Amino acid sequence: MAYQSLLVLEKPLQHLSLSDWNSRVNKLRNIADARRNDAFNVRQSSRTLRNETRIEADWTNLESNEALAQRISELNQWRISIKTTLERIEREMKLLTEEKASTERELDAMQTPLSIIGECLTMRDCRLGAEMTYDDADTEIKNELTIVENNQRLLAVQCQKAWEKLSRLEEVKFKLNLEVTNKTEAEELDMRQLTLDKFAANITYKPDPTRNPKNYCAYQSWQEHTRQMKQLAENELADTYAIREALFVCREKARNMLLSQQERTEHTIRKRIFETQRARNELEWQQLKMKEEMEKAVCEIKTLEQSLRDKTDACKLAETRLENRAQRSGMELCLDVAHEQLCLEVQKLRDIRRQLTDKIEEAKTNFNFLQDHAQKIDVDLENKQHSLMTDIRALELRQRLKFSEFAQSDSTSVQTDRNIVLTKMEKEIPKN
Repeated sequence: MAYQSLLVLEKPLQHLSLSDWNSRVNKLRNIADARRNDAFNVRQSSRTLRNETRIEADWTNLESNEALAQRISELNQWRISIKTTLERIEREMKLLTEEKASTERELDAMQTPLSIIGECLTMRDCRLGAEMTYDDADTEIKNELTIVENNQRLLAVQCQKAWEKLSRLEEVKFKLNLEVTNKTEAEELDMRQLTLDKFAANITYKPDPTRNPKNYCAYQSWQEHTRQMKQLAENELADTYAIREALFVCREKARNMLLSQQERTEHTIRKRIFETQRARNELEWQQLKMKEEMEKAVCEIKTLEQSLRDKTDACKLAETRLENRAQRSGMELCLDVAHEQLCLEVQKLRDIRRQLTDKIEEAKTNFNFLQDHAQKIDVDLENKQHSLMTDIRALELRQRLKFSEFAQSDSTSVQTDRNIVLTKMEKEIPKN
């Protein structure tokens, strides 16, 4: 039987002993246990970290959402408040514009009484002779002119104040509109941000998102600015009602003063018409009496002249008798009683003729005086008649102050009859 041998070859490496091998195995086991423990701890800490970071992120997101919601609510409140103030400003501007337009129409309407007053003054300036007087009617018309001019000046000042107030309100309105627009845009922007979440498709990383934007302001500055805008609007609205009330009061006061003065003026004109009519009636009566007296004076002059002619013949008779008796002859040419009586008759007749002649001259002079005064009465009567018609036309002209052009066409005859009754001219106007 053959004997075989095996060649054993070993690696030229250091061989470990069994104890070293056991030690190495135990070491590996211990290290594996430690790594597993570390992995378990890492898994537990990772799970804890995931839960904590998830919770913290969710709470942070919730707080951000709440902050955005509060900011939206704050913007909404300020926007509603400012918009309400803006609506008040627009309403006040509309009311103030209406009051200003009414005042401007009232100011334009002052042109009508102004032109009528000018026409009345021009018409009354057409009076003639002694009728050109500074009477109460003239004074009241000039007072009415002064009131109209003062009303125009006062209304113009109030319109200027209203215009300045409207300009300031327009400026504040523009600022409030800008505030409302900005706050609406900011509110819509924040609402869009509030609707975003981590699953949205349009979210990306942004370069330096935590930077301060350009032209930014602090939150306290924003609050102060918003309050100031609100206060500015409130300050402008504070005296708007007073201005509107001043416009209304000024307009009503001007109208009442003018109406009162118009009534006073028309009363004075009617009074002047009555006085002129009374003076004219008195002059007509005087004219009638003067004509009667002139007729009597003419008759008396004719009677005196006839008496003078009669006395002339009687004087001729007496003188002829004396002259014829002077032709007596001798002693018969004596100054007897007949001669003395004839001389006395001639003397008396001459005195009578002289008295009659003086009386005739006196009567003619008186007649001339009566005639001259009658002419003056005629001229003055014509002037008073012209003045009376002038005042009546002025009174008719002033009816335009009370009636419009449309109402005047229907009420002209009624007002004419009223003025005729007020001035007592029924008997002066000829019947149709």
